[in-house]
Amino acid sequence: MSKTLLKMSSISQKVFMALAGVFLLVFLLVHLGINLFLLRNDGGDWFNQAAAFMSSNYIVKVFEIFLFGSFLFHILIGVILKLQNWGARPKGYAVAGKAKTSFFSRYMIWTGLTIFVVLFIHLINFYFVKLGLVAVPDGVTDKHDFYSMVILLFQNPLYCVIYYIWLLVLGLHLYHAFQSVFQTFGFNHNKYTPTIKILAALYALIVSIGFMIIPTFFLLFHSF
Repeated sequence: MSKTLLKMSSISQKVFMALAGVFLLVFLLVHLGINLFLLRNDGGDWFNQAAAFMSSNYIVKVFEIFLFGSFLFHILIGVILKLQNWGARPKGYAVAGKAKTSFFSRYMIWTGLTIFVVLFIHLINFYFVKLGLVAVPDGVTDKHDFYSMVILLFQNPLYCVIYYIWLLVLGLHLYHAFQSVFQTFGFNHNKYTPTIKILAALYALIVSIGFMIIPTFFLLFHSF
């Protein structure tokens, strides 16, 4: 598969990367909506029911496979494009090229890899527990009791600090990614760009702050 991706033109690679990115942008909003169930005063009933539905529904399982595929595909193309850009740099690019690219575009590869590393840790704490690949944490009796797992993690101040920093990095990545999708599909015009930038900022803020609310709630207002 990697050989096929390498043979694609950079435009084709960017289009496929953007399509995978759109899917991930939509997924983040859905994921945020489900996670906000954690704030309900019902002992995690709604949240665990949603988690149980996602674990048992076959349509969701197919969606899950497509999600992981899109995520890995998005990362792979991003790395390939970055390596190709580095390989194509002429001499003197390091001095002159930086002025022609934004801060966000220069560091997208690094914010993306940071997101991947912390996301993998996140999967170990939840998804791998569900699969039985990781032991259920002390204090939790059922591998499907994600509500209790969330409380345990988010009452750890160090974990919350790392999570906050990760969400800030995610927000920066999403801000540029949102704009890049429109740019890839040809909406790079003075008529549209200001509005797209505003929408990108709103999206990044909603996702980042929305997820930040959850650990803050459990850290400050909830005891296990």
